[in-house]
Amino acid sequence: MKRLAYDIVIVGSGAGGGTVAQELSPLCQQGARIAVLEKGPRLRDDEFTGRELEMAAALYEDGGGFLTADGTMTLAFGCAYGGSTAVYTGTSMLPPERIIRDWNVPGLAHADLESRARKFMAENNVHLIEDGLINQNNRLFVEGCRKLGYGVQQFPVNIKGCRGSSLCNLGCPNQAKQGTDRVQLPRAEQNGVEVVTRCAVLTIGEKTLTARVTAKPPGGKGEPSPWEPGDYQIDAKIIVLSAGAVNTPALLLRSGMRRRLPRLGHGFTAHPAFIMVAEHETPITNFVGHPKSFYLDQFAQSDGFVLETCMYFPFITAKSLAGFGQPHSAFMRAFPRLQMILVLACDKVDPYNRVAIDSNGRPVVHYRFTPETIRGLIRGAITSAKIFFAAGAVRAHMPVARNTTIEACDAARLEDIAAEAEFKPGKVPVSAAHLQGGCGMGSGPDSSVTDSYGRVHGIPWLFVADASLFPNSLEINPYVTIMALADRAAQRIREEAPALL
Repeated sequence: MKRLAYDIVIVGSGAGGGTVAQELSPLCQQGARIAVLEKGPRLRDDEFTGRELEMAAALYEDGGGFLTADGTMTLAFGCAYGGSTAVYTGTSMLPPERIIRDWNVPGLAHADLESRARKFMAENNVHLIEDGLINQNNRLFVEGCRKLGYGVQQFPVNIKGCRGSSLCNLGCPNQAKQGTDRVQLPRAEQNGVEVVTRCAVLTIGEKTLTARVTAKPPGGKGEPSPWEPGDYQIDAKIIVLSAGAVNTPALLLRSGMRRRLPRLGHGFTAHPAFIMVAEHETPITNFVGHPKSFYLDQFAQSDGFVLETCMYFPFITAKSLAGFGQPHSAFMRAFPRLQMILVLACDKVDPYNRVAIDSNGRPVVHYRFTPETIRGLIRGAITSAKIFFAAGAVRAHMPVARNTTIEACDAARLEDIAAEAEFKPGKVPVSAAHLQGGCGMGSGPDSSVTDSYGRVHGIPWLFVADASLFPNSLEINPYVTIMALADRAAQRIREEAPALL
């Protein structure tokens, strides 16, 4: 086993890890040695081909097929240089004041988080996209919402030079999306931070980590790791965990910290979601322009759901539609004419839902759909169908109905259909990409894992800086909030660097 030593080691390179790396990188000029350890590969620009299965295998954990313990929900999260910022659509929303207030974390103020979030929104060129990049799928969503009197809103996104390829979820082939892979990590490296890819951290000890570097597989995408393949012991004076809401709790559990941190792994939420599609009589421009431009959140508090425009490719769409046989085939044959909406449930912390590990130390997510979450998904599906028909759709796919095909002539009966709706886990294809919790912030180790700056209770040299810090669901895309929390962790490390390093 090779042995190395650094002053600061950051595990993970996504929204949290990339931010911490940039904000701590000036310490390199004072002689500090800082490394970012990323499990996934670093792809060259010309390797972002936009081919669905090829890119999913290269950029996502388990190729995008990570399942909950009972197999009823797919969890999608990035595993590459830049983490999930390389594979999401760029939506960048300020943390809601109501949510931060309800978290009730001592020392965490909404005004501070918003100020930090705005800093990174400016840094990452967040803005409302140009009218020319808004495709027909998004325009139909706006049309349907407005006809129904719904308060549709436009997403701010972090893009620069977008060509409207709509391939955001497969890694932008035009380098337009301004994630940590394009902004924070390159700046950190320019200042002297080392980024080591294909490096999986196995355990954490007393100011030390064990890690395994793997070789680039034959024919695989991405550059080889800058380190030779093999096992490493890495000594570090400060360790920052930014491996995400699944892998950060799992790493701490593998490292034997359950006893001192009883809340470790608990508090997991995910915004369970499914795709709604509807057929129109004429083709819809969905593969051109930015795919996710508008959302509807006016029912988040009353009915527990949020709707977003979306565009998914044929394979994902096919596996995301409920049922089989002729009804399923009919919608797939109509693919060029499909309008799409993503329904997200605003789930809350449930005692059962948590991150654990199996006998081999691999993360396992236990998740059950509460009655409130199920109601949110059903109400979201019915509202989506109303929007579809208001926008002129001739039929809609209804995954929670006994008959999954709803014709336009049935639009007036949607509430009756909702009353009879059924949600059977495993029958309705559900996925989630806003994974949160597991190392929640709070006042002490009995009720939380870290303080408001992400420092693990009782371990002054160990920090967390990712979405696992959330004490409960954020109800929106967590990207900018993660960056704001990571900025707080970096500030505390800089302040205490003379004592810790």
